[in-house]
Amino acid sequence: QVQLVESGGGLVQAGGSLRLSCAGSGGIFSVATMGWYRQAPGKQRELVASITTGGSTNYASSVKGRFTISRDDAKSTLYLHMNSLNPEDTAVYYCNANFLEHRYNYWGQGTQVTVSS
Repeated sequence: QVQLVESGGGLVQAGGSLRLSCAGSGGIFSVATMGWYRQAPGKQRELVASITTGGSTNYASSVKGRFTISRDDAKSTLYLHMNSLNPEDTAVYYCNANFLEHRYNYWGQGTQVTVSS
C-alpha cells in the first residue's frame, strides 16, 4: 500500500543543478519524517537530508549549502534541489519515509544521479 516513487535523476555536468522528486502514497506522507539517502558503488548508504512533518531539516555536511530539501504536504511530494553538483555526488538517490523512530520505514526504488567533470 505504501509507495515512494523517485524521479528527476539523470546526467549532469559538474556545477549543474538537478531537482529530485518523491511521490508518496498510502497515507505515509502526513505522519512521516522524510529523507533523501544516497549510495555510490562500493560505499555505504548515507543520509543526505531529512525533513520532519514540522519542517525541521537536517543535512549532511558534504551537501549543506548546496542542497535543499522540501516537502509539499498537499501533493504528498518530497523534493531535493541540488545545486553546484560535483562528481562526488554521483550515486543512486533513495527517498525514505519513517515514523516512530524508524519503527516504520519505507524506501523508494531509487533514481540515478551522475555528475560528469
